[in-house]
Amino acid sequence: MRPYKCRVSLSKGKLERGYYIRRHTSTVRAKGYDEQELLGLANKIPFDDRYNQVATLEDLEAHLIREFLVEVKSGLADDAQNLSVQTLGKRMNIVGGLEEALFPKNVGLLFFNSNPEYFFPATQIDVVYFPDGTGGDIIEEKIFKGPLGRITQAALTYIENRYLREVVIKHPNQARAERFFNFPLAAIEEAVVNAVYHRSYETREPIEIRITSEELAVLSFPGPERSIKMDDLQSGKAVSRRYRNRRIGEFLKELDLTEGRSTGIPKILRAMYENGSPVPIFETDDERTFFLTRLPIHTGFISEYRTQVTPQVTPQVTPQVTPQVTPQVREVMLLLKRLNNPLSKLEMMTQLQLKDSKYFRQFYLSPAMEQGVIEMTISDKPRSRNQKYRLTNQALALLQMEEFEDHIQ
Repeated sequence: MRPYKCRVSLSKGKLERGYYIRRHTSTVRAKGYDEQELLGLANKIPFDDRYNQVATLEDLEAHLIREFLVEVKSGLADDAQNLSVQTLGKRMNIVGGLEEALFPKNVGLLFFNSNPEYFFPATQIDVVYFPDGTGGDIIEEKIFKGPLGRITQAALTYIENRYLREVVIKHPNQARAERFFNFPLAAIEEAVVNAVYHRSYETREPIEIRITSEELAVLSFPGPERSIKMDDLQSGKAVSRRYRNRRIGEFLKELDLTEGRSTGIPKILRAMYENGSPVPIFETDDERTFFLTRLPIHTGFISEYRTQVTPQVTPQVTPQVTPQVTPQVREVMLLLKRLNNPLSKLEMMTQLQLKDSKYFRQFYLSPAMEQGVIEMTISDKPRSRNQKYRLTNQALALLQMEEFEDHIQ
C-alpha cells in the first residue's frame, strides 16, 4: 500500500535505511528522481486532483469558470450565472473537503485562476525564436502566463501567426500545385498540448518552445514514465499505463485540445508524414528527467534543397508566408474603421455575424491584439466588463496605405 525503507547494510552500528525498487532484472536503491517517482506512485491521489490547502475558494475566479463552461458548450453554462463558486466547484469537481473546510483542487487553480504561477511556480510557456541560430545575437522571446487552457491556446495561435510559413510549388506538367509548411500546425499542437498535459507542476521549470531555422523543439519536465519504451514511443506504438495529470487531461479534452488516449505521438508522426517533413525525434535521458520533441523543418525551406531542383521541371516557388494581417484581422479593422467607435467583443461578433466565441477569439481578436492593430480601451483592467477595443495608430496607417493588400494572403 505504500513504500517502506529497509536497512542499507546489516553491519553492526549502521542504521541507514533506504527505498529499493526493481529495475529490469536487478534490485537497486531508489535515489533522486527514482525515489520521487516511487513516492508519487504511492500517493493514491494524483497531484492535480489534490486539495490545495494554501488557497481558498476565493482564488477560483467565477468569470473564468463561466467563460470555460460557455466555451465548451456545457449544459451547466445556462445556470452558472446564478450559482456560487462553491456550488460550481462541487459540480465540476474542482472543490473538495468538508463543508466547513472546503479547498480548491490544484486543477481548479491551474485553469480558473489568473495567476496560477503564484501556487505553482513556472507555470508558463516560453516561446523563443533564434533567427540567426542559437549562437546568434538576436533572440525573440514571448512568455505566456495565466490559466492553463488560455496560455495553451494563446501560445499555439502566436506560433501559427508568427512563425508558420507555406510554400506552393507549381509544376508545369501537373494540374495541382505542391503545398507544404515549414512545420505542420497539427504536429505543433500535439507536441505543445502533450507537454502541458504530461509535465509536472511540482517541477519549477517552464515549458519551452525553441524555434530555429532547423527545427521546432518543445521541452518539458520530467520525461515519460519508465513503463514506456523509447523505441515504442518513436514508432508511435507506446501506450501509457497511467497518466500523470488525468484531471488536466479532462479539461484539455473539453477544450478540444487533446483526446487523452495516447494518440498524441501517432498524430505528430502522421502530421509530419502528410506534410512531407522529416521524421520527428523524441528524446529523454536515462533518469527520465526531461522530454524533448524535435520537429525538423521541411527540406523545402532549406536553401540548399531549393538549388537542387531538376532543371527539366523548373518549378515556380511562391512562398506563402503567414501575413502580418490575416483576412479575419482585416475584417475587424475594417469594421472598427467603418463604425468609427470602440466595440466590445460581443458587439464585434454581432456585427461580423459570428456566434462561436472560441473561434472569434482564436482567429480574430487574439491575432489582432498580437499584431498590434487593435488595443483595449481599459488596458489596465483587461477583464473589465466594460472592456472595448479600438484601432491603433499602426492600423490606421496600414488602412491608408495603397500597398495594404500586400499584407493579405
